[in-house]
Amino acid sequence: MSDFLNEGWSLYVAAATVLGIVSCLALLIIASRRRVMSADNTTGHVWDGDIREMNNPLPRWWMVLFVLTIFFGVVYLVLYPGLGSRAGTLGWSSAGEVKADTARAKATAAPIYARYASMKTEDVARDPQAMALAERLFANNCATCHGADARGSKGFPNLTDKDWLWGGSPERIEETITKGRVGQMPALAAAVGSESDVRDLANYVLSLSGSPHNSIRAAGGKSKFVICAACHGANGKGNQALGAPNLTDDVWLHGWGEDAIVAMVTKGKTNVMPAHEKRLSAEQIHVLAAYVWGLSNPAPTAGALATTAR
Repeated sequence: MSDFLNEGWSLYVAAATVLGIVSCLALLIIASRRRVMSADNTTGHVWDGDIREMNNPLPRWWMVLFVLTIFFGVVYLVLYPGLGSRAGTLGWSSAGEVKADTARAKATAAPIYARYASMKTEDVARDPQAMALAERLFANNCATCHGADARGSKGFPNLTDKDWLWGGSPERIEETITKGRVGQMPALAAAVGSESDVRDLANYVLSLSGSPHNSIRAAGGKSKFVICAACHGANGKGNQALGAPNLTDDVWLHGWGEDAIVAMVTKGKTNVMPAHEKRLSAEQIHVLAAYVWGLSNPAPTAGALATTAR
């Protein structure tokens, strides 16, 4: 798509637009000056023996409307963007309109979210009104990737469990939503060795979580795991500072099984969580972070409280 954003395409669009307007004017002038070619006011075209095409002039109301349409088009192109990259004398743009609408929406919502800004995340997560607001924020900004139920899918984390790539504390969740995250698994097949070595390593990784695996291959792959330990740790429990997954908990974000792990080691993977600091206000992010935190930290039920009291 970047090929369509250079100046050459802008000039092409502008030239095509001007040519279209000039052609309309030329067509109107030619049609108005055309003379009758026969005494009986016909074009000479005959169908079915007796059906003749008349050469009547265009209705005056139609010509007036045509001229007004052309005039409107010229005025519009002067005031608004339409001639390639020209901005128009009014300086209006769809991007600017969206920005203004977003600013108005934030200004309207600011007093509503302000009351939660000084509250602890845990308290916000237990406030029904705040969670009603957060549910809509989640549906509009997060559900596309994580799903309406927040359980994610392949490549998109489940937000309802206790498995966190970058940390599940309120502060870390808020930081993730605000700044975004980039998780990168480099392609390591060349460093591991042969294809057989990669499969040995994959079976060792499976053994860390007690998943079905080939124990003989796993034994051969243990020594290769030192390459992975730099990020995932010597025990394979991951590193939330780097977003390196815990390989011992049997949670597989990008697919389970030997082939899936071999593909990951061979090709690598880059996952991006977009930043929302320009899309949402700090107060909205605070409420949304409370909602996400609450998904994996539900409020205790009455039965659980009674059991704890005894």
